[in-house]
Amino acid sequence: MDDGDAYLYSGETFRIRGAAFDVYRTMGPGFLEGVYQECLAIEFERRGIAFEAFKPLRLSYAGRPLRDTYVADFVCFGSIILELKAARGLAPEHRAQTINYLRASGMKPGLLLNFGATPRMEIERFAL
Repeated sequence: MDDGDAYLYSGETFRIRGAAFDVYRTMGPGFLEGVYQECLAIEFERRGIAFEAFKPLRLSYAGRPLRDTYVADFVCFGSIILELKAARGLAPEHRAQTINYLRASGMKPGLLLNFGATPRMEIERFAL
């Protein structure tokens, strides 16, 4: 993460984090990722958070578009990637996946949210 971008979209990410914490407090751990995705979409609507679920993002390499696309779990406010997990804990490959999606999509901030952790959910913020 680039420290110069540490506060990029901080107000927006604060609102997203609040919605995620409410979903976790209500549902708790133990569900599949899709359940949290659906609950988070409802919570975003309730809070007036602009989002697109399952948003396909074009990837490129050396300035050339790739056939493969990445489907973001959420893109909020048109520029913040959210990657959801429902795992016992975050692993290095989850972080690498999120960072790679940011690099490939050209978006700067991203949040990695893990609803499967106990006793509380895990949220990590990335900015490139």
